[in-house]
Amino acid sequence: MKDLILSKQENEKTVLVGLITPKQNEAKANEYLDELAFLAETAGAQPVKRFLQRLEQPLSTTFVGTGKLEEIKQYIEENEIGLVIFDDDLSPKQLKNIEKELQVKILDRTTLILDIFASRAQSASAKTQVELAQYQYLLPRLTRLWTHLERQKGGIGMRGPGETQIETDRRIILNKISLLKQELKSIDKQKATQRKNRGKMIRVALVGYTNVGKSTLMNLLAKSEVFAENKLFATLDTTVRKVIIDNLPFLLADTVGFIRKLPTHLVESFKSTLDEVREADLLIHVVDISHPTFEDQIEVVNKTLNEVCGAEEKPMLLVFNKIDAFSYVAKEEDDLTPVTRDNISLDEYKNTWMAKMHDNCMFISAKNKENIDDLKNKMYEMVKELHIKRYPYNDFLFQKYTEDMEE
Repeated sequence: MKDLILSKQENEKTVLVGLITPKQNEAKANEYLDELAFLAETAGAQPVKRFLQRLEQPLSTTFVGTGKLEEIKQYIEENEIGLVIFDDDLSPKQLKNIEKELQVKILDRTTLILDIFASRAQSASAKTQVELAQYQYLLPRLTRLWTHLERQKGGIGMRGPGETQIETDRRIILNKISLLKQELKSIDKQKATQRKNRGKMIRVALVGYTNVGKSTLMNLLAKSEVFAENKLFATLDTTVRKVIIDNLPFLLADTVGFIRKLPTHLVESFKSTLDEVREADLLIHVVDISHPTFEDQIEVVNKTLNEVCGAEEKPMLLVFNKIDAFSYVAKEEDDLTPVTRDNISLDEYKNTWMAKMHDNCMFISAKNKENIDDLKNKMYEMVKELHIKRYPYNDFLFQKYTEDMEE
């Protein structure tokens, strides 16, 4: 499968392409391209130019109009660009036509995410899940891989060598997908056994959008060495650590971050990774409050959790991280322009979200270790409450142990 993983050149220059549609205004389109640029940088590319076009919907043949495609072609030829990344999934037909016109490597958002996942996967489980997602993505796109062969129309006695090869490859890939799914089932059983052997401890899972600081917070709480980096999908493998706060032990899991426009088949292949979220007793939803659209990110995470994990009924603590990076511009008294996100202070956000979450809300800086003790106290209260409900006998022993320690 290594040959299916995209080859990258360090700092490969690339241009980004997106659309402005009735469902996606210009501000939203630029926001998505910002995220796409971050994804490209994470993969090792260097975005140097953006192209946006206003259309009712993507063209079925070339995604963007022929005029815009010609404009992109002229730019990449003049600037020696070897890679173009589109912000939405491209159909096999679109890929074929765009590659024929531009004569450079073409990626879409899903391919880019898969490439990052492939480079980040460490455990057998993550590698298997990435490989499954890659094959599922590749299957309907086999036709364009054989455009260099002479292919005749179908029919008895009319099959060309390319078509025969495509059918052979399709069977190989379908068999491989079946084997990978069986392998994942076996891995899932092993993980389920591991979870059963962890004893009677409350399980807490860190969830959130990608690059919000979950791994940094995990390192603080568990005093561990989980990999943390200012890049998207720095953590792909689920990490579980035992944490003790004031003699109360519980299990803390750091999970893969979510992102907008995450392909359905990619979410499906990572369901086993999200088992830690499904089986968690408490969710710690980490949010980057310094991000200009953090409220949209909260919605994306909640929607994904509800769809994939059925987590809407689980107790949740909302933790706003990166308050050290938060900034705003206070409005002057005579300023009559509408209030924007840039004009809202941190205190106003605190009051709003504390009321909305019924005080199950914290504001911290994991980087500067600000308000971490308050977070630990809040987690202690919530974990202890869950522990008492689930293990009343264990709670009696815990109380006796605490009293003996105090004496």
